[in-house]
Amino acid sequence: MRSLKVLILEDNPFQMMALHQMLNANQVFDVLTADCVEAARRSLELRGPVDVAICDLQMDGQDGLSMIAHLAATGMAQAIILLSSAEETVLDSAAQLARQQGINVLGIMRKPASVAAIGVLLSKSPAIGSGAASVLSPLAATALPALSPLDPALDYASQWIAHFQPKVGLDGALAGVELLARWEHPDHGLLMPGRFLPLLEEAGLLEALTWHMLELALSLSHQLLLSRGRALPVAVNIPPALLDQPDFVPRLLVLLERFPVRPQMVTLEVVEQSARQLAVVQFENLLRLRMAGCRLAIDDFGTGASNIQRLLELPFSELKIPAEFVRGLADDRRKSAIVGGALFMAQKMALDVVVEGVETADDYEALLMLGHPVIQGYFIARPMPEADFLNWLQVFERHPERVLPFDALRPGRAPEGK
Repeated sequence: MRSLKVLILEDNPFQMMALHQMLNANQVFDVLTADCVEAARRSLELRGPVDVAICDLQMDGQDGLSMIAHLAATGMAQAIILLSSAEETVLDSAAQLARQQGINVLGIMRKPASVAAIGVLLSKSPAIGSGAASVLSPLAATALPALSPLDPALDYASQWIAHFQPKVGLDGALAGVELLARWEHPDHGLLMPGRFLPLLEEAGLLEALTWHMLELALSLSHQLLLSRGRALPVAVNIPPALLDQPDFVPRLLVLLERFPVRPQMVTLEVVEQSARQLAVVQFENLLRLRMAGCRLAIDDFGTGASNIQRLLELPFSELKIPAEFVRGLADDRRKSAIVGGALFMAQKMALDVVVEGVETADDYEALLMLGHPVIQGYFIARPMPEADFLNWLQVFERHPERVLPFDALRPGRAPEGK
């Protein structure tokens, strides 16, 4: 394993020593240690950010949740591993809390830890394979300059890029790719959505970002149509507010004429977390999108107050089960019941299902027992820049065994379409 910089936050001296030795056994030698949150903060201030922070949750004084809040506010760790002997439900909730604050949670370890378990989780670190541990500069929301859609001096669109994450069926067929927005900030480097989406929304730039992502998606799909004779199905997140625009569907149809691919190749993922009555213009836009041939996905199914109601009201063609219900699926009967129930319901309603956040072989095997959804997550591939995705696609089509991490999938070809 390549060298990583890791912080251990653990107040038990024996556990601290054991964790240190386990990291060394995994060829990790740049290790910071702290027996309390305050000591961890001082260590990070003196020695700089880390690739991974291993945080014990239960400690005297400030607990691991305080450390999570500090890391979220400062960006001093690319990712964390949660460690505790607490109940599984407590660990899952702590992981969810961290993710809600924009922290990449590599996984959860119950005490006592093991060399192998730590090695598996560390292998998921974003720093692995990057050549060097590259930690983004800390960037609080107030660090960004004021954004204005009317400022001609700043070309925000030129800084917005897409990373592409493949979606693969359990039969091995490439089901498409989702575009995930990134911001190549001139001062702060590559920013994840949690850093900048609230700022763009406040500045009125979320609509501009969405249209930019749609253009990148259709451009890639059309490019592949020309080069290999088959368009690539693409998925883009659509903020509900954009559906308030009466000209949304006509503008999208113009874009489809500019990059002539079939509307069926486009999936618009809509998050609807409000229980309020859907506005007439939103209802009409969703219907017109389906009438035009576009696919509609209800994103983060199960996390909003009105998802099931929306499935009955609106012409969705797909539901997406979020990572919160998938991580640890193999060992959690509650999650298995939720996912299995959603798959059964989708089958009865003739809806396609995409399961996000599939990260481990165990969770993949658990999904096999529940149904046959499309899967998306680190187990298949991480989100990647366009050039890397095109290379991945080329290898996938010629030698799928080189990029797919399991023997069950042996894809013969990408989906037909143009």
